Amino acid sequence: MINFQPIELEDKERVQKYTLCSKRRNCDLSFTNLYSWRFLYQTEIAEMDGFLLFRFYIEGEQVYMMPVGTGNVAPVIEALIEDARAEGVPFRLLGVCVNMRAELEAAFPDRFTFTSDRDYADYVYLRSDLATLRGKKYQPKRNHINKFKASYPDYEYKPLTPELIPECLRLESLWCKANDCAENEALQAERRSMTAALEHMNELDLMGGVLHVNGEIAAFTFGAPINNETFDTCVEKANTDIEGSYTMINYEFANHIPEQYIYINREEDLGLEGLRKAKLSYHPETILEKYIVELR
Repeated sequence: MINFQPIELEDKERVQKYTLCSKRRNCDLSFTNLYSWRFLYQTEIAEMDGFLLFRFYIEGEQVYMMPVGTGNVAPVIEALIEDARAEGVPFRLLGVCVNMRAELEAAFPDRFTFTSDRDYADYVYLRSDLATLRGKKYQPKRNHINKFKASYPDYEYKPLTPELIPECLRLESLWCKANDCAENEALQAERRSMTAALEHMNELDLMGGVLHVNGEIAAFTFGAPINNETFDTCVEKANTDIEGSYTMINYEFANHIPEQYIYINREEDLGLEGLRKAKLSYHPETILEKYIVELR
């Protein structure tokens, strides 16, 4: 049996020792996500043979994530298979990206099945694309930005600080009322995750931004690194009565994220048609497909 332990805030350095130097860009590896969603997934971690291991629960079913580390992953996968067997549950890996699939197929020929999980594919963009909106394909976005600037010439963008969190929570509360959060378990969970992250903003090293129009909050966003070259945008909320507020907060935040981050991961669309259309409209550099992996 592997000695899995519930993930805690104090595990940040331990986790990022593996994730920040990894080339994997999926949003599941952001420590902010791992920590802030632990209430829902009961996330557990362990270390073995130079790898970080993850075990969590989806609707009560025990599952694993592809280990992160360097070296021969095959014995570690075998240990996870044995862990599942000892727990009396089927072995399943979630969030397995294309390059990880190739690694598993090479190490375990014909042993696994791979099922694409399109609703949970990540949208990964070049930071420079979102920050400049250059080229014909971004003309509609530039039009939105120009219209916003003309309509609200005194708008202000500020980096997110603890002092600004209360007004972010007020905006989110209004957003929730408009989107019937009380009737939607997924939105309630998102709200709980967001609140947990903001409560520990400094410990998690969150970076974010707040957009003000006429002295009132119009939008806010925040995120955290996945690895040393990929930044994860965890949350983005805006007042849709202020036209262009989503486009503007996206644009301003991309311009304020440190330039070391070549990529911005804006996470999944969850199969929601409107969200998918919005994410595609920003022309992702990669749609990071993920697979569910099971033993044959």
